[in-house]
Amino acid sequence: MITLKNADKYIESRFRRTFILKGIDLVVKEGEFVSIMGPSGSGKSTLLNIIGMLDKASAGEYYFLDEPVHKFSERKTSNLHKEYIGFVFQAYHLIDELTVYENIETPLLYRGVKSKERQSLVAEMLDKFQMVAKKDLFPDQLSGGQQQLVGVARALIGKPKLLLADEPTGNLHSEQGEEIMNLFKKLNDEGMTIIQVTHSEKNAEYGSRIVRLEDGAIVSDGK
Repeated sequence: MITLKNADKYIESRFRRTFILKGIDLVVKEGEFVSIMGPSGSGKSTLLNIIGMLDKASAGEYYFLDEPVHKFSERKTSNLHKEYIGFVFQAYHLIDELTVYENIETPLLYRGVKSKERQSLVAEMLDKFQMVAKKDLFPDQLSGGQQQLVGVARALIGKPKLLLADEPTGNLHSEQGEEIMNLFKKLNDEGMTIIQVTHSEKNAEYGSRIVRLEDGAIVSDGK
């Protein structure tokens, strides 16, 4: 599903090149559940953003479902992202001016899903995450944990082929965190490919494989 070949990410200044990722070779097959781990500043979120097509590698090749993403225009990349990828962000990235209902609905609007189907899918998600009573509230009226649950619901509503999650339980209390991880495990068992960035060894164990990064490079990759 995903192949990265010798991918670098760097920031260029006048006299030097600062590498965030260096020489990344990574293959993720459809249906895998991969955890990316490593110390702060090791490049985990940057790698996730490149896989999620929110950022581009500075060098190297990226194939998604055999498509050469590194050769695509921004528009084509954006369409691919909308079609196949759900993203759970560490900092929620909810839209402040939209209600819980509207935030969850947003990916379906981008995809042009008809109104009746949208209503039914959003209702299903609100129910699943016990958010029905909060559907008309705005993000700043919710706790951090509740905002994160809305973020997860929004990522899942389009039934993505690939779910990317950046510290998905970082802002949740342990019981909520466990619920989310169990949900991810169930989705993975049903065939969804999942890649999560996590600091938690316990959360990493929900996956089938751990990729460890240090100083922008993969230092280990195994079950």
